[in-house]
Amino acid sequence: MPKIRSHKGAAKRFSANATGRFKRKQSHRSHILTKKTTKRKRQLRSAVMVHESDTALVKRMLPYA
Repeated sequence: MPKIRSHKGAAKRFSANATGRFKRKQSHRSHILTKKTTKRKRQLRSAVMVHESDTALVKRMLPYA
């Protein structure tokens, strides 16, 4: 029986919390930051939860989470 492997791209982007929901970072924070306002950059800093409609997909990519 082969090993079940995690999707390594997903493993770097998502992490599970104690309740089984997944935490993710927000996009638009890596480059071209000069034209974005300070408020917008500050609000993009915080992590958010994956939407419940996408949770099954993430769970399939991370079987051990």
